[in-house]
Amino acid sequence: MAPYHRGPEASLDSILIIEDDRSILSGLSKNLRYEGYGVLTAEDGERGLAMAVDRKPDLIILDLMLPGASGFEICRSLRRVRIHTPILVLTARDTEADKVMGLDLGADDYMTKPFSVVELLARAKALLRRSRDFEEGGPASYAFADVEVDVRGRALRRKAREVAVSPREFDLLVFLLRNRGRALAREEILNKVWGHDYYGTARTIDNFVTKLRQKIEKDPDDPRYLLTVRGHGYKFAEPTASERRPAVK
Repeated sequence: MAPYHRGPEASLDSILIIEDDRSILSGLSKNLRYEGYGVLTAEDGERGLAMAVDRKPDLIILDLMLPGASGFEICRSLRRVRIHTPILVLTARDTEADKVMGLDLGADDYMTKPFSVVELLARAKALLRRSRDFEEGGPASYAFADVEVDVRGRALRRKAREVAVSPREFDLLVFLLRNRGRALAREEILNKVWGHDYYGTARTIDNFVTKLRQKIEKDPDDPRYLLTVRGHGYKFAEPTASERRPAVK
């Protein structure tokens, strides 16, 4: 796996690769370092999980079939303790069930082996870029009706009780909140939340909106906030004066 090309600028981002195939690990390490990234490596799940917690990389490239702890277990463990480092799964497991499980447990993207180094580099850059954009823009929190959205803490609460939400659901909710009152096309939402390099369809958003309505709406079948703009996309309706609450501290 020879280095493909150097990006236009060196990056200060660090990437943790958790992979037990040494040839893949070595090839990825060389390519990422050539692109200017700082690279950390682990060949088993337990060490990889410990490094993810202790070293706090900017991105994790994660195999699913690992000795010690599986990639699924690593995703679950990191999200449980509110470590929201972007995770790119890279695995030979290519069934739809595996992909759905990985994404539901908190992975941000999913690639199968054999893979294109060019595509992997593009997806890694997109994940890092979206992560930076998400952290830098907009208020630190939102509150309306009985819902609190703590952006910095990446927590969703309803009636002061935490509600389980996947990383992608949370990102989608925050993006809609930051653009509340504005009708957003599905394509725009997909590009901003999933990224231009995402290979799915705009209809992916519909399933995520349905899940979010179940978590924040009083009546998910007759939503007050997450509204469909027929033939276009979605918008987050502005809360009325009586529905607004002080932001989360």
